[in-house]
Amino acid sequence: MFKKVSLFITAIMAAGIFLTGCGSSPASSTAGNTKPAGEFKMLQGKELAAAIQKEGKIVSYGMPDSWANWKDSWVSFAKQFGITHTDTDMSSAEEIAKFKAEKDNPVADLGDIGIGFGAKAKAEGVSAVYKNKYWDEIPAWAKDPDGHWATWYTGSITFLVNTKLVKDVPTSWQDLLKPEYKQQVVVGDPTKANEAMMGVLAAAFANGGDEANIKPGIDFMAKLAAEGNIKAIDLSIANIQKGEVPIAILNDFNALGYKNQLKMDELKVVVPTDGSSISAYVYMINKAAPHPYAARAMVDYILSDDGQINLAKGFARPIRPVKLPPEVAAKLLPASAYKSARPIKDFAAWEKTTKELPALWQENVLSKLQ
Repeated sequence: MFKKVSLFITAIMAAGIFLTGCGSSPASSTAGNTKPAGEFKMLQGKELAAAIQKEGKIVSYGMPDSWANWKDSWVSFAKQFGITHTDTDMSSAEEIAKFKAEKDNPVADLGDIGIGFGAKAKAEGVSAVYKNKYWDEIPAWAKDPDGHWATWYTGSITFLVNTKLVKDVPTSWQDLLKPEYKQQVVVGDPTKANEAMMGVLAAAFANGGDEANIKPGIDFMAKLAAEGNIKAIDLSIANIQKGEVPIAILNDFNALGYKNQLKMDELKVVVPTDGSSISAYVYMINKAAPHPYAARAMVDYILSDDGQINLAKGFARPIRPVKLPPEVAAKLLPASAYKSARPIKDFAAWEKTTKELPALWQENVLSKLQ
């Protein structure tokens, strides 16, 4: 239901059973496919519009309505070109796997993945090269130099706290270790989801680690599990609404988005004062996209001023320096709340860490769940 927030209910599920939710994916059709033979050349203006209209639709993975206001973005884009859109929600790892598995009979055109999975998409040979219209405005750290992916928005790890269930709101990772938070902390599954990986990295930052040294974060989570403070429950909007999720570790745009969607004043969003990680999300165009013009045009639209503002309406932070309308800016947390938030600086080290993290999680954290 919610993109990339792949949570564990039991140790067995986190270790290997992962719901793909792909049963409703539409069958791929080549009837409107205008993909040219040989090297791809992007069209412009009326030619581009005609090509997109001939394609007739665009299909995405991991870009559902509930995440970063994709709903408004998809409606605006589809209306502009008179086409339809379909999405199947899944994690970053699943998106790459699906692109690879479907390369001979492609279904989806575009995916939204965590930046930590960008190198994997490139290595697996599933991502198309496309340097979007705003390429020069995207920081060097936030894009692949060869054009396989680029960031379109960021988020930071926060605590979403239900103050009806939690008397004293935790403001730091160290607070979460207190006995009063027994069976109250819901965490994601970093064996699958970028958001959960960034949660472990944030805990590492708070305990002296970094992207090259994730051990302090793993050790912290292992201690949290051993103390019985981790609650093994699905982080669904239904469970939040029913009051079964006391404290959740989420990106700020998800935490703020759930609070807004549920209209629950008791939900409070807190950036941990001792460490938070800034997570970047990037586009991945399917190398075998059945609707290649629509895919590239959607990337350009999302990185335009209107597209970036649409993301901000969903509480995501635009990668481009766009001026947000006052009413949109007012819904975001103030910049002063992010004093502890740090970006990844060494992506080569982080890529290595993301490969090691799943095994570390299973060996050191899942085994201690109560």
